[in-house]
Amino acid sequence: MAQPFRVPPTKSNLLDLQRRTAFLEQGYDLLERKRELLTRLVYERLDEYRDLRRQARQRLGAAYRSLAITQLRVGTRMLQQAGLGLEPALSVRVLPRSSLGVQYPSVKVERRDLQPVSLLWTDSSFDDTRAQMADLAAILARLGEAENVLRRLLMEQRRTQKRVNALRYNVIPRYKATIAYVRSQLEEDERNTLFQIQRLREQGTAS
Repeated sequence: MAQPFRVPPTKSNLLDLQRRTAFLEQGYDLLERKRELLTRLVYERLDEYRDLRRQARQRLGAAYRSLAITQLRVGTRMLQQAGLGLEPALSVRVLPRSSLGVQYPSVKVERRDLQPVSLLWTDSSFDDTRAQMADLAAILARLGEAENVLRRLLMEQRRTQKRVNALRYNVIPRYKATIAYVRSQLEEDERNTLFQIQRLREQGTAS
């Protein structure tokens, strides 16, 4: 049984404890709903994260196979020279977002048209590698966002679960135990008062 708080057993304290308990129970209901929504959101984001990881593995393999072919045809040194001065193939914006009170950075990635390279010793494999690397970078950016969101949602879910458990198994039971204690003491005082009144009446009648 929960240990009651040490408070004087008065009617004002009883009313105050009842108000606080009602407030705590409302807070518990809200936190429980938040926990359920967070759990649902975690599972949704987990599916998205797994799908992005699968796509990233596929794109990673394809991009590095294409890079290996380009290195064989062009050579590593020429490949490095061809990459000098090229504009980024992606436009990346990081914006703040919030979901259920959880803040996280949202990554917006847009593909740009590949800048043409007019070098005689490059071939189509070079452009194919650039395109595949750009696709891979876009997937990795989305994967990073999904992983960050999932981690923050899990942290918030655990914090909410701890608060729910604390209210359910500790705080609210202690308040209810205190209410029961104060109520029993008040009832005992009322019975003693009635008993004393009855005794005084009997003594008055006898005299």
